Amino acid sequence: MRVTRAEAKERNRRALLEAAFQVVSRDGYQARLEEIAERAEVTTGAVYSLFGSKNRLVIALVTDRLGPHYEDIEQAAPPELSLLEAVDALARHYRRGCDAPDAGSGLSLQFMLQDMALRDHELGAQLAASVRAQEEHLIALLTGRSHGETTVTSAQARRLATALRALLIGLAQGVTLGLTQDADEQYFADAARTLASHATLIAEAEGVRPAAAGPEV
Repeated sequence: MRVTRAEAKERNRRALLEAAFQVVSRDGYQARLEEIAERAEVTTGAVYSLFGSKNRLVIALVTDRLGPHYEDIEQAAPPELSLLEAVDALARHYRRGCDAPDAGSGLSLQFMLQDMALRDHELGAQLAASVRAQEEHLIALLTGRSHGETTVTSAQARRLATALRALLIGLAQGVTLGLTQDADEQYFADAARTLASHATLIAEAEGVRPAAAGPEV
């Protein structure tokens, strides 16, 4: 069957993203464009044609990895759940991800991207913007959830999303590195619910410091 130009272009794009994942996860800042192209069975010219530069290929790689991640998160926490129920589901989803076959390579990519961002400030700014754009999905997922007698606003969800993401990524890295072997799904869920149930985190986003903590976990 004849392959169309659009199909060939998409095939090359996918092959380059997969090759970039393999090479960048291993070599980080030292990743060679020539090896990425060779693994994808294309020329380096195809990289520039499809992405424009090595840095833009790296940004596309991050978007490609985070997109499905946040889609899975949305499925894990349906709209009918309260804030604490949704946070519980998200935490358990993160913990299950630690046991995925590609958890180690995914962690390696995280570390390598951090190293690349520190070495190349322009790339670092682009990576930060890409991650923030994808994190809007998490903010939208938390917005409108019931929390006690209130409903979580967008500003509150943004504040909470930052803390939750830091907590869950940190715990997940610890599990993958063997530092927190005893942190099972319940541990992840308890830590996340404790964070989300602290009323200060929610109320201060609106400029109001509460007198007492929020609903019990």
